[in-house]
Amino acid sequence: MDSVSEGLDTDGLAALDSRVRLDLSALCYPPKNWVPETTRPNGDAVSDVVIIGGGMGGLSACFALLRAGIRNLRILDRAAEDREGPWVTYARMETLRSPKQLLGPAAGMASLTFRAWYTATHGIAAWERLGKIPRSVWMDYLIWYRHVLALPVENETNVETIHPDGDLIKLTLSGAGVDKGAEILTRRIVLATGREGLGSHHIPDFMSGVPKQYWAHSSEDIDFSALKGKRVAVVGVGAAAVDNAAEALEADTLEVRHLIRRDKMPQVNKMMGIGSFGLVAGFPALPEEWRWRYLHYNSLEQTPAPRASTLRVSRHTNAYFHFGVAILRVEEAGNAVKLTITKDRALETDFIILGTGFNIDPAAEPMLGDAAKNIMVWGDIYTPPPGEENAELARSPYLNYDFSFKDRNGATPWLDRVHCFNYGAKLSLGNISGDIPAISDGASWLAREMTAKFYAEDIEKHWRTLQDYDTPELRGDEWTPTDLP
Repeated sequence: MDSVSEGLDTDGLAALDSRVRLDLSALCYPPKNWVPETTRPNGDAVSDVVIIGGGMGGLSACFALLRAGIRNLRILDRAAEDREGPWVTYARMETLRSPKQLLGPAAGMASLTFRAWYTATHGIAAWERLGKIPRSVWMDYLIWYRHVLALPVENETNVETIHPDGDLIKLTLSGAGVDKGAEILTRRIVLATGREGLGSHHIPDFMSGVPKQYWAHSSEDIDFSALKGKRVAVVGVGAAAVDNAAEALEADTLEVRHLIRRDKMPQVNKMMGIGSFGLVAGFPALPEEWRWRYLHYNSLEQTPAPRASTLRVSRHTNAYFHFGVAILRVEEAGNAVKLTITKDRALETDFIILGTGFNIDPAAEPMLGDAAKNIMVWGDIYTPPPGEENAELARSPYLNYDFSFKDRNGATPWLDRVHCFNYGAKLSLGNISGDIPAISDGASWLAREMTAKFYAEDIEKHWRTLQDYDTPELRGDEWTPTDLP
């Protein structure tokens, strides 16, 4: 906890920790584990749930499952401790987009909110002065959240493969946190793998064959100091592109040129305008055509970069925004690269940053191997009307109501025990598993639906427990029988 409390009000933090423990006690947390133990004849331990990902989504899901009495679980994360998720790795914005008062992973507990933590550690006056939340401060909050709730994250543990083992699922692990080739068994898996957790970086075709020394995706580790004095081109104008451009400019690059296909800058965050609990609860119940229409429209409009991020770029005189630019090809030119763009124009630059986002593509999930190709996607189920075609939406997984995958051909029925609690769930169930505003609602939803599945699967055991229960409420000495007069 030293990394969290350094320079903060430790007395205030200790008081908040005590308040959280008192609140949890009043809420009868943690409840007993009610899921019957699963055993193997050889004595191998079996988890009920393994959560892959120890960032905000994984922590939220874990806490929700623990509150539901599902306690035989594990959380695995490939990152070192306190570096889970994007906040202090590839996220390069100065502050979060989300307003500071949003509840995030607090699960309905006032003492677990960011506001409670920030006022305890910085004071009420500092909270009143705070505008947007610095991303490193948000990470400090998540670190505290993990520790105050004693959530069992196993760091530096990477999942290599996932495959069935009878009626269970086996995971093969690697990393500094485990022995090479170690295997564990579980009944169900939660993929809490964030925005990039069900697919890959989107790399445009025009980058094919370009040596990697000349480019990077915005979510990769980039040595910005090596770009000092160089020309940089940034493809895209979304939040990630803009934040990376700012980092490059602040590293004293010679110039940064935004190359943007659109004719003008997106300015309105459409989905923010309709955010409500109605959207959270109502979106998954909408007909397919309405869910598709919402997200297709939002992709056409595009979510703009935050105002502060954009100003962070434009205040530099060597930053340029070029609109209506379609890149046709990129090729090596001496010690630089040449971009051929629309209208037979060309641009030479030293380095390219691709702010082109991520592909949602379940078939590309390496952990699932060949089984990933059997995941049902929206393109298997829904044909949009003319004008609403969208290849990315068509690749989105078509999920069950409990976030689990559907098997498209019956060859891999065990996929319905793998739950997609990441950005890939957005089209099926709404934005309740990837971003701050509704993450607690999504985690609660996931826990409730998984609880129902566990109970149904173990109904014979619960039936025997019902029949075998013999602890009396009454001892027989509480009354005296009398004859009817």
